Parts: sequence; structure tokens; C-alpha cells
Amino acid sequence: MTTLKAHQAWLVKFYQQRQWYQYSPFIRLNFLTEEVGELSRAIRALEIGRDHPGESTPSQADLNANLEEELADVLDQVLIMSSKFKLDPEQLLQASEQKLKQRFKDQAGD
Repeated sequence: MTTLKAHQAWLVKFYQQRQWYQYSPFIRLNFLTEEVGELSRAIRALEIGRDHPGESTPSQADLNANLEEELADVLDQVLIMSSKFKLDPEQLLQASEQKLKQRFKDQAGD
């Protein structure tokens, strides 16, 4: 199983080889926004479907595969963005957990 750090390192190298890594974080944010839009479309198709005359009705397996692909694309953009700012992706996970635990410390739970 690949770790976040290992995938990020592979991804950065891949992007550098394709001449994609040099784009600024501002441009990268636009790519992330585009990927979030594609994720939105994938979730819409799963949740309420699409009624478009030019499209065939995808199978449940196709819908699930598309959701996985779009979630992975969003994750990749986040990993590239964190690399651009020299942020450790594992630290992002810890920061998220710490923030939520602190914010909800008076409520039951871990």
C-alpha cells in the first residue's frame, strides 16, 4: 500500500517530467477547482443521476469508478499544492485531527 508521502513524491516527479509542476499555486488552485467540479458531477450522477440525451446511462460500477477517479484527482491536486508550499501531507492529517479535537473537546468522542 502506498503512503501519502510516497505518492506525493512519485506525483511531484511525474508532474516535473511532464512539465506540469512549475505552475504557481494560484494556477494550481484553478486546477483543484476544476477537479472539484468534476467530483461534483460524479457525485450528482451517483446521487440523483443525469438526464442528458447525448449520454448513455452508466452502470453502478462505472459510476463508482468515476467517483474514485475524481476523488483521486482532487487528492493529487491537494498533494501537489502541499508540495508547492513544502507542507508534509502527514502533518496535514495531524493538523486536521488536532483542530477538530480541540474544537469539539467538550463533546463525547475520541
